[in-house]
Amino acid sequence: MKRKTVKESTIIKKKTKDCFDKCVKFTRAKELQSSGLYPYFRVIESAQDPVVIINGKKMIMAGSNNYLGLTNHPKVKESAIEAIKKYGTGCAGSRFLNGTLDIHTELEVKLARFMGKDAALVFSTGYQVNLGVISALVGKNDIAVIDKLNHASIFDGCKLSYGVIRKYRHNNMADYDRLLTDIGDKPVLTIVDGVFSMEGDIVDLPGVVKISKKHGARLMVDDAHGIGVLGAHGRGTAEHFGLENDVDLIMGTYSKSLASIGGFVAGDKDIIHFIKHSARSLIFSASPPPASIAAVSTAVDIIEAEPERREALWRNTHKMLKGFTDLGFVIGATQTPIIPVIVKEDELAFRMAVMLQEAGVFVNVAVSPAVPTGKALVRTSYMATHTDEHLDIILDAFKKIGKKLGVI
Repeated sequence: MKRKTVKESTIIKKKTKDCFDKCVKFTRAKELQSSGLYPYFRVIESAQDPVVIINGKKMIMAGSNNYLGLTNHPKVKESAIEAIKKYGTGCAGSRFLNGTLDIHTELEVKLARFMGKDAALVFSTGYQVNLGVISALVGKNDIAVIDKLNHASIFDGCKLSYGVIRKYRHNNMADYDRLLTDIGDKPVLTIVDGVFSMEGDIVDLPGVVKISKKHGARLMVDDAHGIGVLGAHGRGTAEHFGLENDVDLIMGTYSKSLASIGGFVAGDKDIIHFIKHSARSLIFSASPPPASIAAVSTAVDIIEAEPERREALWRNTHKMLKGFTDLGFVIGATQTPIIPVIVKEDELAFRMAVMLQEAGVFVNVAVSPAVPTGKALVRTSYMATHTDEHLDIILDAFKKIGKKLGVI
């Protein structure tokens, strides 16, 4: 057999397709960076308070999910510190094997009681909750039904399952009913956001529950942005509508109102037991660190003991909803502390965010695929700890920049 020369080998190599080609061809982010319109991966040099520091400059934070202002609460921080002193910085393994501490199981009991469910299960991130729960429960003969504007983690959990994925129009109960009618008697798990993270509107949970029961579908609510915010006791969307006993599974994250990182799912003990032994994102991931678990436990205590925090959050929310509406901004159907300013065009959203930052206001940008094409928005969100002065500064900056850009 003739041996290939170096030259021949080089030629063959050059003809071979390279899976890294897409990396070189991805230029959009670099274009935004070079034009000064890149609004991502900004480095914050302080805690997630109403005022943060970026590049040594103080800014009003209008882009955090720290709704109750607990991430820098003295009691929450002290609990995390004490947990590190006792347990160290990590668990060195998965929940399934060596990584379950007594504080993990204690938090699960506390979360189950708080959510009004039989049992709860703690995961390392909220994203992993949806990956693990959905892929465990939706088998090859099952169907996952989702709202088109659900969070990406729900879509990804569905993709990891062996089931069929069906989508209905956003918060459209007629379309949801039609879809379940078409599906017939096949097993269905419907997954919905309680509060939609970009748009800020609340799911029509009474409608979803009614139609789900009509067709025998099981129901899971991703309440990442609802827990701590909605309901008389902060238990989220199901409590808000008085439907806690009508939702099979409720998942939540710690990175919003619960002041840490991680997530959980709560529901019937047999379902949780099955998930505990089937969810790959739980079994094959390292356990949540002690500091995170202790922080969440204390955050739950504060939510229950200090309802005035939630009341302050809603005072601020109503002020900003009215303020943006009175100024003439389009904010969609939001009813929550998530208030989007819809500008439609991607570049306009990038430009507005950069101009707001220059004016001392931190906001977020959402463009396709995070939102539908042509629905680009500047996402703002509010905390219980914002003062009227903070909020007035935000509205004044939006007013000036909105007029300059022709948005209002």
